[in-house]
Amino acid sequence: MRRLIYAPVIHMSADLGTIAKHVDKRGVADFGEQFWRKHREVITGFWDSVTKYFSNLQVRNVKIYQDALVVGGDVGQRIIEEGAKAGSKNYELIADLVKRGAILVRTEDFALVKKERDRIVKLMNATTLAEKVMAYLKYRLTKDTLLKKRDNYIAKRIDDTLNHSETGILFLGAYHHIAPKLSKDIQTTEVKDVKKIRDYQRLLPRMRKRKEQFEDLSKYLVSPVNQ
Repeated sequence: MRRLIYAPVIHMSADLGTIAKHVDKRGVADFGEQFWRKHREVITGFWDSVTKYFSNLQVRNVKIYQDALVVGGDVGQRIIEEGAKAGSKNYELIADLVKRGAILVRTEDFALVKKERDRIVKLMNATTLAEKVMAYLKYRLTKDTLLKKRDNYIAKRIDDTLNHSETGILFLGAYHHIAPKLSKDIQTTEVKDVKKIRDYQRLLPRMRKRKEQFEDLSKYLVSPVNQ
């Protein structure tokens, strides 16, 4: 039996590189500065909760699989360290796990990750209405297909690299549907309920109309993880 601990990822601005300023600017414009600041505090609280959970685990020789990580080894570790220095809580956590003996594994296919990122950058950088419409349509038309291809690739990477009786930790966005694609002998444990993370993200644009539900989900995100 193989074991996989699945930690859903909610990206922070520090994870987004060149598009971070665009995302924050759009967030403030759509929701207001006060709410967007609160949202960022919730995401920070979420990562604090997840980090505390992993601080109590023995992770020596545990294999780490990370969303959008297209290289492993020394190069992969440098990417993680740079992301941690930039303020990414996700990468800070992984850097700590590696220091404690965990093993970083190449998780994704470069071409697929680049293709999705290029679509997002083009959407963010569109200036005219026509450019925005075309970029949005291309993104929507390819989004689900690319996500499925990425999930298939990630599942195969885990199957090929996680050996019998080994434990892995997967950091992956909540919109991925990885569980059905994993081998049957891989026992999966969710650090946080993926559906609730997904619900929080989906409710974000409608948070004023579903305020009570949104607040409940916010409290769940920052709550301690059951050991």
